[in-house]
Amino acid sequence: MLILAANRDEFYHRPSKLANFWGNNNEILSGLDMEEGKEGGTWLGISTRGKLAAITNYLQPKLDLEAPGRGKLVAHFLTTDMDSLSYLKKVSAEGHLYNGFNLIAADLSTEKGDVICYYGNRGEPEPVVLEPGTYGLSNALLETPWKKLCFGKQLFLEAVERCQALPKEVLITQLLDVLNNEEAQLPDPAIEDQGRESVQPILSKYAAVCVRCPDYGTRTNTVILVDADGHVTFTERSMLDKDPSRWETSTHEFRLQS
Repeated sequence: MLILAANRDEFYHRPSKLANFWGNNNEILSGLDMEEGKEGGTWLGISTRGKLAAITNYLQPKLDLEAPGRGKLVAHFLTTDMDSLSYLKKVSAEGHLYNGFNLIAADLSTEKGDVICYYGNRGEPEPVVLEPGTYGLSNALLETPWKKLCFGKQLFLEAVERCQALPKEVLITQLLDVLNNEEAQLPDPAIEDQGRESVQPILSKYAAVCVRCPDYGTRTNTVILVDADGHVTFTERSMLDKDPSRWETSTHEFRLQS
């Protein structure tokens, strides 16, 4: 079984669409970026053919404003016929063109078994295939032990353990609670070191699983469950109208095509 719990941290004013199947393409499900010049990119998506991809930005001091948009890397994988490892090898050859990112790409299959791969363009030059297990990813390389990541992983594992014999709706609710935990895990020298050119008060806001600043922060929570029969439950909780007190939750369910 695959269990994914993810937050999207972004400027509240950045326009995007809530998760849905793409207009004329009813096999790809994701939110979509609507910012001018970045339209059609996404941070997280899954297809009925079993392709899943997710991206996080790497906290870095200076952004190259001319670099291509990273959200297209997810969208391209969801629409391509390439397998996850081949795709990430292709991406890694062009990784230097982009601002810092972490990219997860997966081929989910009830028959062949799941293949989940990872590439970060600020880390090793080659992508890796991930062994079955529990992984944490924030705005540093995979499994970098930021305190918020270790804390979030612990909460995640406890929720999964508690809900083993319970209906999946209970697990989804508990994972959404984990994603909305605002307890800052401070002090964290690792975040401070990586973000040393950022302002201290901002960095301390980054030190919680759920980031909450006046105009930037966690604005989407996503929980994806894929069971052994290929049944997918995709739940998204999204902030409405740039207002951290208003949220909407929606769930999509479908079966992977074998």
